[in-house]
Amino acid sequence: MDQQQTLEVTEHPSPKELVEAYLDQVPVGIEIDAGRVAVLQDKIKALLIEKNAVIIAHYYTDPLIQALAEETGGTVSDSLEMARFGNTHSAETLVVAGVKFMGETAKILTPAKRVLMPTLEATCSLDVGCPIDEFSAFCDQHPDRTVVVYANTSAAVKARADWVVTSSIALEVVDYLDAQGEKILWAPDKYLGAYVKKNTGADMLMWDGSCIVHEEFKARGILDLKKVYPNAAVLVHPESPEAVIDVADVAGSTSQLIAAAQRLPNQELIVATDQGIFYKMQQAVPDKTLLIAPTGGSGASCRSCANCPWMGMNSLENLLECLEQGSNEVEVDPLLGRQAFRSLERMMKFKVSG
Repeated sequence: MDQQQTLEVTEHPSPKELVEAYLDQVPVGIEIDAGRVAVLQDKIKALLIEKNAVIIAHYYTDPLIQALAEETGGTVSDSLEMARFGNTHSAETLVVAGVKFMGETAKILTPAKRVLMPTLEATCSLDVGCPIDEFSAFCDQHPDRTVVVYANTSAAVKARADWVVTSSIALEVVDYLDAQGEKILWAPDKYLGAYVKKNTGADMLMWDGSCIVHEEFKARGILDLKKVYPNAAVLVHPESPEAVIDVADVAGSTSQLIAAAQRLPNQELIVATDQGIFYKMQQAVPDKTLLIAPTGGSGASCRSCANCPWMGMNSLENLLECLEQGSNEVEVDPLLGRQAFRSLERMMKFKVSG
């Protein structure tokens, strides 16, 4: 029996083991000097015009990419607004700077457009930790439940789902479904799922997945930092553990946290999400002090140190290369894309009340 159990684990790695294997393959970023940055920016700007392309960047990417997206008529936003922007923009080519599921989503929503990414190797621990075969089997075991998946999933997982949500609308969608008497099968982030369940009271069955960035934040570290900055407000993403959310003044998506930073009177803000958000948040509140929430490790003992290693794989260098060569084009099987489109369309059309 013990040998058989060991064999099963070997053949079917746990979500955590899959994520660790992917992390071992992430290359270390290389810093470039200001002169090289200017050259890259000028070349990219020219190619964007030449190829009728636009940059769609996530808040967690390099501030240099975020700045270039803004300067050239693109967008810097959360995953929901990235999807909406690409869906309505007139550009023939979408350059999605983020992680692979974002590029896949853009392609599913706009199959006639060309979708490029600086790298196709940039993934997400939530995506990696939710393989379609295992997830589909999990769904099959609970056919009475409505399948709601977070946007941080593969096209195949989205195709298996009834609904796709982002953190900005997860509460409202589940509350709506709960009011219809539906029971929920939720994937993949267990912390966001627990947050939604706690705030809606919905009947939710959880997949066991987590984000390597947000899972590292620690309530004790935040409380220790609050002793130094007693007047600081705490802003956290709901992909964080419950103990972290419990010490927060505001829990919300990236766009919601930026809005909260503007709304709150506090001059000091402790922020528990990827440090990439600081670029746009500091723009929104230039007179406030932003403090990085402590994580569970540092240096070699830290898996992310509040920076997604896969988001960090996006650079000006590979962004230029994908435009020059037309490389890293995102392809989604047409049949799979049509299946995934149904759940994504529900997300796109859902109207948050209030």
